[in-house]
Amino acid sequence: MTPLEEFRGKIASGEIFEALTVAMSEAIELNITTWVASNDTDELEDSSQPGYRMRTRINIVDGEIENEIGSEFVTNPAYLELQKLHLEQVQQGREILLNNLASLQTMFATFSNTMPKMAENKVIESQ
Repeated sequence: MTPLEEFRGKIASGEIFEALTVAMSEAIELNITTWVASNDTDELEDSSQPGYRMRTRINIVDGEIENEIGSEFVTNPAYLELQKLHLEQVQQGREILLNNLASLQTMFATFSNTMPKMAENKVIESQ
C-alpha cells in the first residue's frame, strides 16, 4: 500500500490523527532526479544511468542533503542548462517541502484543539 493510499484509507475511516501522522512522515524527505534519457522509448523511468543523472535527497528533519552528480554533467558543457534546471528544482522542492510541513503542522494543531471539543459534544449529546 502506498503512503497516499494509506492516508486516504485513514481519512475514510475517520482516523484523522493517524492520517496526519502518515502525511507528516512522508513530508520530511524529497528526492529530485534529473537525467538524460536515451532514445529508447521502452526504457523505464528508473533506469537512468549513473553518469547521466543528478540526484538530490533532502531530509528536512535530519538536516541532511545528499547530492549525486554524474560525470557527464561535470565534464560536458552541453549539460550546463540541465544543471541549472536541477538546482532550480531543488530550491523549489525545498520550499514546497517546508510549506507542506508547515501546513500539516497547522492542520495537526487545529485537529488537536478541535477533537477534544468534538468528543465532549458527543458525550453531552449521548446523555
